[in-house]
Amino acid sequence: MPKSSTFPNLYNCSRVLNIQLLKKHGYLKSDQILTGFITWRSEIRTTACVSFLVNTSAADYYMELSYFCDENLVKYRVSLTIAPSNLGKGTIWYFVCPLTGKRCRKLYLINTYFLHRTAFKGSMYEQQTLSKKDRKTDKSLIVFRLCKLYDQLNTPYFKKKYAGKPTKIYQRLMEQIRFYENILIKTG
Repeated sequence: MPKSSTFPNLYNCSRVLNIQLLKKHGYLKSDQILTGFITWRSEIRTTACVSFLVNTSAADYYMELSYFCDENLVKYRVSLTIAPSNLGKGTIWYFVCPLTGKRCRKLYLINTYFLHRTAFKGSMYEQQTLSKKDRKTDKSLIVFRLCKLYDQLNTPYFKKKYAGKPTKIYQRLMEQIRFYENILIKTG
């Protein structure tokens, strides 16, 4: 009997709270209480909206989220924490997942709450649902790989020939470039 199909939740398709967005718009400066909202849009209309309050004036930093999910008001706090940068330049802000307690830079909304990705069992990235063959022939990946190969080919001091003969690295790169270009031509 065949295995019953599963349709996992995809992280790529879910709503994401990103700490960089908050930092970029000035919500994570010290000693302030700010409110705002984040909206997600499709091509035609707004699909979701979350209002939030960020408090960095208290001893424990937090972000209070408020939004509607299945016509129910959901309101809860997500702790924020600071850690010194591993480069020794400044600090880095993190969310603390309300369920797992893990530090993270992104929180995903899959069922009702924004949580760390490990809180969701059976969820995957879209790339993980593809077969090995599909992963190899995915056009965006092929174009990306081709760009990387061309970048390697055009780096300064790259030797295409030595003593009048093509180098082995150059031959290997050209072989890979031809392979990926043929795939692009076949898939149209």
